[in-house]
Parts: sequence; C-alpha cells; structure tokens
Amino acid sequence: MRLINHIPGKPLAVLLAALPFIALFAAYSIGSDIRLDANPQDKLLPAPSTIAETAQRLFTEPDRRSKEILLWNDTFASLARLLGGVGISALLSLLIGLAIGLLPYARSAMSSFIAVVSMVPPLALLPILFIVFGLGETSKVVLIVIGITPFMTRDLAQRVLEIPQEQIVKAQTLGASSAVIALRVALPQVLPRLISNVRLSLGSAWLFLIAAEAVASNVGLGYRIFLVRRYLAMDVILTYVIWITFLAFLIDWLLKTLSRKAFPWMEAGL
Repeated sequence: MRLINHIPGKPLAVLLAALPFIALFAAYSIGSDIRLDANPQDKLLPAPSTIAETAQRLFTEPDRRSKEILLWNDTFASLARLLGGVGISALLSLLIGLAIGLLPYARSAMSSFIAVVSMVPPLALLPILFIVFGLGETSKVVLIVIGITPFMTRDLAQRVLEIPQEQIVKAQTLGASSAVIALRVALPQVLPRLISNVRLSLGSAWLFLIAAEAVASNVGLGYRIFLVRRYLAMDVILTYVIWITFLAFLIDWLLKTLSRKAFPWMEAGL
C-alpha cells in the first residue's frame, strides 16, 4: 500500500499530534538544565518549574500597588481590542466582498483598490495611525482592521465569484432582486468561508495588536511583555507567550466548533 493511503488510527494520531510538543518541551528542558548548571543565576532559559511558579503567581496574586491581578487586566484589555478589530474586519470584508463579487460596477470600482491596499505593510502605518487617532484604543483597533480586512475581502469576493452562474440565473428567473440574491444565494455560501478567513487572520491580528500595545499602551498583553523585557524577566515573558498562544488556540477552536455546528453541510463536503 502506498504511503499516501496509510491513515493512522485515533490513538496513533493523538500520539503523533503530541510528539512535536513533547519534543519541544524536552529540548527546552535540556537547554535550560545546561544553562542553569553552568550559571544558576541565568535568566535566559528559566526552568519549567520556575515558569509554573511564576504563572501561578501571575494568575492569582494581585499587584502590590494597584491591588489588581495585572494578567487578567491585560487579558481583558487585549481581548477587547482584538475582538473589536476582528469583528469590524469581518463585517467590512463580508459587505465589500459580496458587493465586489455580485455587482460589476462595485467590482470595477473597488477590486483594484483593495488589491493595492492589501500590499501596504500595516505596521508601516502605525506612526500615522497614532498621529491621526491618538494613542488610545482607536488606533490599535484600526491597525487590526487595516491589517486583515483587505485579505479577507479579496478571498470572500473570489468565493462569491466562484458561485455557479446557474444559481444566479435561476434566482433571477424566479424574480429575485439583487438584495435577495445576496442574502439567499450568496450569503449562505460565503459565511463558512468568512469563519475560515477569521481563523486564518487571527495570527496576524495578534501580531498587529501586540505591536501596537508595545509602542503605546499602559495595559495589555503586548505592553506587559515589552515592559518586563528590560528586566530580563523571561519567566514572565514566557508565561505571557504561553497564555497568548492558549487564547489564540481557544478562539480558533470556538470558531471551528461554530462553523461545524452552523454549517454541517460544509464540513461534510470537505
């Protein structure tokens, strides 16, 4: 039997999925032991037990000055910015993508513009956004919107263009207006792709958020990482990195579950 036809069973699939994480943890532990044996005061690779102790402290102990648990404050602030930016991007990309895909006039007017905007490096616009919108929440949300909306819009517009023309013609034959075609024919077929696009864009959204928080913020996950880096507090930095990774994974899993529950026909067709 050819290798491409070998499908691992569930226990083996779980083991194979866990192997990279086990290998990464083992490599880090070995590297940490080597450095700490050479210099017990080394801060670059803290021991896993040190990271665990730091995580417990960050999650449970309030700050001495503010009497608040800073990690939770940072989490809520960053998630509010992230979800706001991603939500606005999803809505804009859906509306513009449907317009470009269905309306020839909108396609002629906007497709080239969206293509050009998608080539602009979003982080290069960060100083401009701070000047225009100030150092508050707006500039951070706008950076996320500018960073991920063009990509999502182009992909959704292409998905609309891939809808069989026969469906459009049949809907018009039955007397459907352009709005009805958009809502009853195109929208149900585009929504699963929208969720997939949001999942694919989450990594970029986190990148833009952390970059903006690192430059100008007084609360947030990115702000805290760049604040403690000056003290070489790698145990705190790694705790925050692991926490951000977990949050990203959780959001991705929730979106995947939503897509599977809301569009089972899409999952069955994959």
